[in-house]
Parts: sequence; C-alpha cells; structure tokens
Amino acid sequence: MSLYHGARDTGPEMTTGSIPALRRRRSILRGVVVFALLLLLVNMLLVEAYLRFDFAPDSIPQEEQSTDAVPTAVQHGGPVLDLSGAEPLTYRIPARTIVITFDDGPDRRWTPQVLDVLRRHGAHATFFVLGTQVLRNPGLSRRIVAEGNDIGVHTFTHPRMGAVPSWLRRLEYAATQGAIAYRTGRSTTLYRPPYSSTPDALDDSDMAALRQAGLQGYLTVLNDLDSQDWQRPGAEAIARHATPANGAGAVVLMHDAGGDRSQTVAALDLLIPRLQQRGYRFLTVSEALAGRIPPAGRPAGFLAQSRGWALVWMVLIADLTLRALWVLLFAAGALVLARTVLLIVVAVRHARQRRGPPWSWGPPVTEPVSIIVPAFNEAATIGPAVRSLASSAHPGVEVVVVDDNSTDGTGDVVRRLALDNVRVIRQPSGGKATALNTGVAFARHDLIVMVDADTVVEPDAIHRLVRPFADPQVGGVSGNVKVGNRRGLLGTWQHIEYVVGFNLDRRLYDTFGCIPTIPGALGAFRRRALTDAGGLRLDTLAEDTDLTIAVQRAGWRVVFVDDARAWTEAPTGMRQLWRQRYRWSFGTMQALWKHRRAVTDGGPSGRFGRRTLLLVVPFTVFLPLLAPLFDIMAVYGLFFLDSKAAALGWLSMLVVQTVTAAVAFRLDHEPLRPLWTLPLQQVFYRQLMYLVLLHSALTAVAGRRLQWQKMRRTGEVRILRG
Repeated sequence: MSLYHGARDTGPEMTTGSIPALRRRRSILRGVVVFALLLLLVNMLLVEAYLRFDFAPDSIPQEEQSTDAVPTAVQHGGPVLDLSGAEPLTYRIPARTIVITFDDGPDRRWTPQVLDVLRRHGAHATFFVLGTQVLRNPGLSRRIVAEGNDIGVHTFTHPRMGAVPSWLRRLEYAATQGAIAYRTGRSTTLYRPPYSSTPDALDDSDMAALRQAGLQGYLTVLNDLDSQDWQRPGAEAIARHATPANGAGAVVLMHDAGGDRSQTVAALDLLIPRLQQRGYRFLTVSEALAGRIPPAGRPAGFLAQSRGWALVWMVLIADLTLRALWVLLFAAGALVLARTVLLIVVAVRHARQRRGPPWSWGPPVTEPVSIIVPAFNEAATIGPAVRSLASSAHPGVEVVVVDDNSTDGTGDVVRRLALDNVRVIRQPSGGKATALNTGVAFARHDLIVMVDADTVVEPDAIHRLVRPFADPQVGGVSGNVKVGNRRGLLGTWQHIEYVVGFNLDRRLYDTFGCIPTIPGALGAFRRRALTDAGGLRLDTLAEDTDLTIAVQRAGWRVVFVDDARAWTEAPTGMRQLWRQRYRWSFGTMQALWKHRRAVTDGGPSGRFGRRTLLLVVPFTVFLPLLAPLFDIMAVYGLFFLDSKAAALGWLSMLVVQTVTAAVAFRLDHEPLRPLWTLPLQQVFYRQLMYLVLLHSALTAVAGRRLQWQKMRRTGEVRILRG
C-alpha cells in the first residue's frame, strides 16, 4: 500500500455514485483489519503470559492447615480418591507394590533419563504432566505412553487449584486433557493437584476443588511417601525416603522437571533394583489397582484431539509471537546503542570542528536575502515574527509575507507594522507549499530564507544562516530551531525533543551529507537549487522534507548551522500536539517513500539515497516504530517474566537516553535543569508519540487526505538565553 497521497483537500470529491461509499468501506475494512491484528497480538501475549506464569515447586513446605471439613474416609483412607459420588471412595496400593509418580514434566533433559532407568529395570511409573510441557515436548509424551507408563493431569499451568475459580479449574483440566489427547492419542482419568501431599494434609479449600475434579470423571492420586527429591539431599537419602516400611505398598512422589533432577535419576537406579530384590513390583496406578478402578488411559475421541490440535497451534503462535517480539526488541536495542554511540562521537566532533579557530565557511556573504513567511490565520504571532525578521542584522533583507486567504486579519496586522522592507501578498487558499512557491516567485533576490509565521529569530540569525552559501556547492541550509514557549511539562518535554531529537540528529546527518529536513521554521536555499529541485510540491504532507531531499538529489549540499537560532511556538495542548506530530510523521514517511528510487540512482542522487538508507531510514522510521517494544516488553516482563530484569532493562535505556540528552544540551549551550523531567517524559510523553505513530500508520492504510492543519497560537514565543 503506497503512502503517497495529496497534501491537502482541494474541495469536495469530484465523483458520484458509489465511489465515495466504496472508499469509506475500504477504509473501515482496513481499520478493522489493523484493529484485529493488534487484538490478536494482545491475545497472544496474554496466552504466552498464562503459559509462562511462574510456579513454586510442588513440595514447598506448607503452613499447617485445618482438616475439619475433610471426610474421615478421605482423611484416613488411601491416596487414590474417587469423589464422583455422594460418598467418597479411597484406594490403597497393595503390599509390596510401589507406584512411583513424577510431577511437573515432561522435561526434555530429565524425563528421558528417568524413562531410560525405568526401562532398564523393567519398571513402570505414572507421570503427572503439565499441559504446557506436553505441548512443547510431544515426543516425550508419546514415549511415556508407548513404554507402558500411565500419564495423568497435573493441570496446564500449575496454579493452586483451591485458590482459583471453578471456570479456571475446568479450563486447566480441559486444556491439559486436550494436549495429552493430541500428543499421545489417548485420554486419562488420573489427576493430581499441584502442591498436594498426603490425604491427611487436605483441608476444606482442597476438597471443593477435588470434588469438582471428581464430578468431571477424574480419580485424584495423592501420595503416601515424599521422596523429598526437591530438596536434593543426595541419591541415597532420596531412595531411603521413598522406601515403605514393613513391606507396605505406597504411592511415592518424585519429580522429573522443575530443576536439577540428577539426584532423582541416580536415586531411581538405587531404589528400583534394591526393592525388586525384596519382592517389590513397580507398577502404574492403573496396573496396581487393576479391577478396582477403570483403566487410566483410553483412546481419545475426535473432539478431544481436535480441541488439542487447536490448543497446540494457539500455543505455537503465541510462542512465535513472543520470540518475534524479542528479536525485534534486540534489533531496536542494537539500533539505539548504535545511534547513541554514533551520535555522541560524531556530534561532539562536529561541534568542536565548527567552533574551532580554523573553521570558516569562506568569504563573508553579503548578498541580499528574501525571507518568505507563509501565513494562514497567524494574527496572534505574525507581528513579533515579522519585526524580528525585518530588523535582521544582515544587509539587504526583504520580507515577503504570503497570506493564504486568512480570515483573522493576518495581512492587516503586517501592514499596520508599516515596515519598509516588508511586503504582503494575498493568495487564494492553496496550502503552505503553494504559499511558499508564491513567495519564491515574488522574491527579488537569489538567496531565499523560509521562516514560519510563529517563529522569532535572533538579530544575527539570518546573517549566520546564509554564511555557508560562500561555498558554491551549498544549495540549502538548516537553522537551529528551539522551543520558545517552555512553560509547563508539555513545553519542557518538547524543548528536550527539539534539542535531542532534531538538532543533535542534524549534526550527525550533516557530517554524512544526508540531512533529511530543512525545518520550515528556519531554512535557506539558493534560488537555483529550488529550481533544480522543481520547487515545493503538493503531493506530500512534509513539504520541507520533500524539498530538502529533492535539493540533495539534484546534486546540492545541505548543511546545518547550529548558531543560527530561531524560536518557534510549540503546541500548548495535547490535541494540537497530536495533530502536528502525526502530520510530521506521516509526511516524513511519504517523502521517503516518494524518493525511494534514489537508492538505485547513480551520481549525487544515488549517493544521497544510499546514505539515507543507512542512516535516516533506520533512525527516523524503523527505530520510532520499534521503540514501543521497550515499554511493552518492560511492562510485560514486570508482570509475567523476570520483573528485576525487566526493570533493569528499562532503566538502562533511560540511562542511555539521559546521557544522550545531556550531551545534546551541552553542545547546544542549554542548561541541564529540564532533564529532571526525562523519566516522566519516557512514561507519559513517549506513549503519546507511540499513539501518534499508530495514528499515522492507520492514516496511510486508510488512504485519507489532510488539510493544512492550523494550530491555536498564543504569541508567547520569545528569545531565551540559557
């Protein structure tokens, strides 16, 4: 989808019939598609967060709990519970029979070793698996069943089941059952709740969850003996804890996941042959209780396998989404670090070079200058702006104010100033680019300066701005634009943005000869360069960026003069700021897209295009689009991953940005006081800029047009001294 659309509306649609309605439907459809993709991304992140939610090991010591509400039959019964009926049934393991159970797997490292030991000694076991682990280790799940072992539900994400609502319990059961069915082709009736122990440790909250599981057809399997392998006391101690007394049968709790299980594997190699020599059998739950309980594993039906298939693909997509976000995050981090190092090194060198005694643009430039001021309803600001221009220290200055059909008396305000070197030209409504072209046509001189109607310049700014024209290869010059109304947080944040994001970048681009934008607030051109570039065009929203690129593609140099300062009025409200920035961001993308073929051109156009591809596009387009990932992943990590690592990562990026800002302020001779607001800017202002970028993208997708947007002016701009 091309970003190339007209810069402003020229009137009503000149079509009839169904075309406007079709365009509206297409715009709505595109908006719905974008919203659906964003919603899918959020859902995938939530799914991934649910899958990755950390849990404590099963056997963390629990506080002593009341057993008042637990039926006596359960409290003093066997470890296998059938709670599907009105009266609970319990089952004990027969004498000299061991049912080894493994929780929290399957694990790709330890479960294969456990299975190898069981197969070597001809023993079977029961594996209570997590649904998330089954999905990510399909081969192990199939091997567990194929080698004659039972497989049971240990929930999907290992929550404390007594503390979650009943609907979430059902989801945990169903999701794990679906994963097992899809990966193994079998269903299971065995269930072990997380954080469970022996029957006499149950309390009232446990019973509510266990009864729900029973009503859904599950047999709950607790344990008689805890091997305490989670404490890693040594293989011999684990084997001793897993050995029943006096030839009794037992359900033994072990783990094949959740940490280093090397001692568990070694203990099995001790325990199984030792007890086999004493006449013990190592069976599964269903083998040990054959004839007393139904078989634990039956072939899974089509519905269960279909549900598992959908679940598997949802998890795979969620995993891929998170991995892709991490890749993009690392790419953005690499860009930020590369940009920071490059900016600081190049900007410091640029400043020292320009301020050193040997530096000179060449012989003094004394040619007369025409200053063009496009204006549309600028009565509040035009007076101070024109006075500052008309009284410029440069000799032979004329000021041409082009009134673009203002309705607030802008032209009359200028005429009442009665300045000899100021002219007012009124044109029909045509937009900013048209107004500038009109001004160029009426300008008397070959050096053209363009200044916005809300901008006040320093007395020597114009003289300093035109000095680079001593070099005949220079076709355009960018001035140093500063925020003149810095009251309040919004003004301070924009001041920081101008110093860091605009002027520091221009030092870098100036060094490499690829300045993308001469700002409309203060810029100068040779008339010949404007002619070679084809003048200002109406086909982008960022006419200044479009013109700057065209001038350089025509073979002219564009440079930055940091001591030619102008003070502009920044938006004072969120709505105005939003409209301005989204016009800027969308217009910049338009201009870069329009001139994309410069990358493959030869000569000056190709050299500029390739430099732009390497410097401007990554920093101006890709990095702003990837920047939200820092905050998204920081918040995501804070709640769902490693909170300390997430906080440290976000603070590290803040430190990098603070260092960059401090360097920029020093080079621009600005006091560092405003930088105390930088953390707040990252939390609030940056989020607004993210939304502006999203708005710009939606505008591009929908193919809408924008008018020359007019901000409310206050006339508060004044020249400030650091």
